[in-house]
Amino acid sequence: MANNYFSFKQFTIYQDKCTFKVGTDGVLLGACANVAGVKQILDIGTGTGLIALMLAQRSSVEIFAIEPDHSSFEQALKNVENSKWSNKIKVENTDLQNFNPGTLKFDLIVTNPPYFTNSLKNPDLRKSATRHNDTLNINELLRGASRLISEEGRFQIIMPYAEGNIFISEAQEHGFYCNNILKIKPLPTSEIRRLILTFSKHKQKAAEKFLTIERGKRHEFTEEYIKLTKDFYLKF
Repeated sequence: MANNYFSFKQFTIYQDKCTFKVGTDGVLLGACANVAGVKQILDIGTGTGLIALMLAQRSSVEIFAIEPDHSSFEQALKNVENSKWSNKIKVENTDLQNFNPGTLKFDLIVTNPPYFTNSLKNPDLRKSATRHNDTLNINELLRGASRLISEEGRFQIIMPYAEGNIFISEAQEHGFYCNNILKIKPLPTSEIRRLILTFSKHKQKAAEKFLTIERGKRHEFTEEYIKLTKDFYLKF
């Protein structure tokens, strides 16, 4: 059974009311997202509030975190209120389609989205809504990001390898071009399992980098992964 909370160096995530708990995908995106030069950040589907809190630790800018599931929203709100960054993170109980920040545009939009399009659905309806894209499909996500991003803004997303490659093609139809790809492997001998993709409205050749999480045995982490996450994990 998952713990009711997960302690990081500068904040604690309580997660007993959330559909999904703290996971490596969220930590990776929170640690890798490019916060350089941004003024406003949007976290789509914040869940526990993990990514928003990580980005608050890494920057001094205003962050909006939206979450459609009410119980997860309440928990994210409490996690933010209990942190040292409650004055700069605004949590809203809304979906992307209905999120309306007025004329505000975001320099960085991040999301760890539902992506199991064709997989067997979870009988838990809340988990199914979180993991599948019935309530936020690719076109709705891209339309929402296009509506809310600033002219020079970045849109960053973490996805499984196969779904990520499909997403790159879909994004171009909405005027988003993939500028950076981080290819992530659990082990040196593993296939690529995750992609962190960075999009903008400006077309350029995508730069590729690689990240391996563990050296060969479970919990023996690579130096690059330790360096990336050492400001967050207690164990590093």
